[in-house]
Amino acid sequence: MPRHIISKKAHRLNEDKDANPSRKKEKRPNPVLRLLAFLLTVVMVLGAIFLIVNYDKLNFDSIKRWFAYRDLERGDSGQAESFPFDGDSSSTFASLDGDLLVCSTTGVRLYSASGQVYVDRTVTMENPVAVAAGSTALAYDAGGQTLLACRNREEAFTLELAEDEEVLSADVNGKGWMVTVTQESGYKGVVTVYDSQFQPQMQVSLSSRFIMDAALSPDNSTVAVLTMGLTDGTFTSQVELYPTAGAASDASPQTTCTVGGQVILDMTWGDSGIWALGEDEIYHLDDSAALTGSYSYSDRYLKGFSLAGDGTAVLLLGKYRAGSTAELVVVDTQGEARATMALDEQVLSISAAGRYISLLTADQLNIYDQDLSVYHSLEETQSARKVLQRSDGSVLLIGNDTARVYLPQ
Repeated sequence: MPRHIISKKAHRLNEDKDANPSRKKEKRPNPVLRLLAFLLTVVMVLGAIFLIVNYDKLNFDSIKRWFAYRDLERGDSGQAESFPFDGDSSSTFASLDGDLLVCSTTGVRLYSASGQVYVDRTVTMENPVAVAAGSTALAYDAGGQTLLACRNREEAFTLELAEDEEVLSADVNGKGWMVTVTQESGYKGVVTVYDSQFQPQMQVSLSSRFIMDAALSPDNSTVAVLTMGLTDGTFTSQVELYPTAGAASDASPQTTCTVGGQVILDMTWGDSGIWALGEDEIYHLDDSAALTGSYSYSDRYLKGFSLAGDGTAVLLLGKYRAGSTAELVVVDTQGEARATMALDEQVLSISAAGRYISLLTADQLNIYDQDLSVYHSLEETQSARKVLQRSDGSVLLIGNDTARVYLPQ
């Protein structure tokens, strides 16, 4: 090849190298910056591992409480100023997004933590009941015709039955779906499921067995129906599962689980499954109604209970119906006693929510974790008669005609 052609190619090659910055020698990063980046990465990885391993031991609820109640004035003990409420000795209560729902024989009222009234509905109820989950609360007259639902600090729905019909029970799940059990002519119970807009989605009507209660799954897909009747000549209580979509009123249950030959006092469906509380035994079922465990207390009296803990049920049991001697028992989903504690003073009220259990006596309030280790104590309860535990660790202390919030410090 001629020399002048080789020379031109070499010249062009040099020009291409100069024109292409990627071919230039890259500047090496500062070793100090590389070391800092490496150390930061190590710290972040170790921090993530620490949080994963110790998540159950850490408690961020104090931060949640600070944000939720930062505008609420409270004293050095953590108690907010008490506020009066309208009610009577038969009043029932529910905690709704930090507010207090009061359901009494004279009406339904919703108060903020500082006592501001958002709902004030005058209605006569013989047996008032209040329940709440998520951002929805229900107030109804057990054995009557009236049911009210509250959401967003206002009355969101009202159900008025005919005179020959009765509301036996009602419940709501965390997504705002509602289920009612009513007594109607020709049936031993009717279950109606409503969506979050309070539109009926399905109905189960039984004439062969009495319907005592119903609860919705957390994902709205299934309703658990508690029935009572004869099975092969023997009295039984059963939990029956029905799909909430596409089921006819006379549909057969998807699955059935017998929960003893006793009266079931309460049934609830949470993230861990279904709790069915009987007179002398408590049962836990998974989401397919398979029994995972049971705990018997046939030799003791059931003096109090709460089924709202994370994967646990709390029972207050006594050897005698009267008297102050009792035992507090935390039962897990396998039917085992996770923790027990002997008590020798009169318990006025117990309540559980999330990882907390509150126990109120005449002298003080104690808040425990699910292993019954003390989380916080309050000695000046100002004649509180009832306690409502919240999942963030805060507590509503309720007296005869006043209430207030307690925030553990």
